[in-house]
Amino acid sequence: MTQRSTDTVVVLNPESGSGTHGAAVRTHAEALGYALVETGPDTDAVALTAAAADGGASTVVAAGGDGTVNEVVRGIHRAGAFDRVTLGVVPVGTGNNFAKRLGITGVDAAFDVVESGERRRIDVGEADGHIFVNSCVAGLTADSSSQTSAAMKRRFGVLAYVVTTLRTVRDFESLRLSVTIEGRERAAPMWTGDALSVLIGNGRQFTPGTNGPADVEDGLFDVTVIEDVPVLNLMSEAIVERLLGRESEYITRFRARSLSIEVHHPASVRFSLDGEILQEQRLSFSNRPRTLSVAVGETYRPGPD
Repeated sequence: MTQRSTDTVVVLNPESGSGTHGAAVRTHAEALGYALVETGPDTDAVALTAAAADGGASTVVAAGGDGTVNEVVRGIHRAGAFDRVTLGVVPVGTGNNFAKRLGITGVDAAFDVVESGERRRIDVGEADGHIFVNSCVAGLTADSSSQTSAAMKRRFGVLAYVVTTLRTVRDFESLRLSVTIEGRERAAPMWTGDALSVLIGNGRQFTPGTNGPADVEDGLFDVTVIEDVPVLNLMSEAIVERLLGRESEYITRFRARSLSIEVHHPASVRFSLDGEILQEQRLSFSNRPRTLSVAVGETYRPGPD
């Protein structure tokens, strides 16, 4: 039996995805001599990761979905260990968007990447002390994801969830808000008005089309504001394609290193940071360039091709 080492620690969420992946992850960890800890009702991945980092681990592997990845990154942050701990990812969740972003698919390939994959430093997003690596969504989100067709997801990405939710939630109240880019000479907001959502991409790009995800090594967020769209206009997918296309009058896109979002009405709004939910009236966002060390697959590219 290979001797276990605390140099690499696997944090397994046994409930992620189908919940049937635990045996495979444990077998790989055992064969490679990695220490393994599991989340449970009283133990989350944040605390387990912080303990591993404080105990001398140089690599912590998130075995789960995007939510588990977020918790592991937050644990590295809690331990103040971005300078000495590398993130590994074993994608056994439902969506696994972040793992795909790193060029990682499948359990076997993921452990190969942990063992010998290239190490890169990627950007980390921060919102008033809360860390995220993939995206933040404010306002209307994917509440109706199970009803969103695969074809719409391929064409519109995350915007497809917004459209589906609008079609099923007729009484959604738009947000009166301002988006301000920090550090600009003028104090006036970059954008103000009534919106359905504000989407802030770090490793994810909220744009229909094929030019790929956001660049995770450029120190910038990709920001998309979806303005208030008449619900009747969203019943036809052909109309949706025009409304939410690249040059749509209902979509504003820009890039920023830091920004703030202030909600004027209602009193506060849900912000989802990689699934971590905050209820706030105002948040300030800053990009921390090339902060997190990650193990990446052979197909990884920092930004769009």
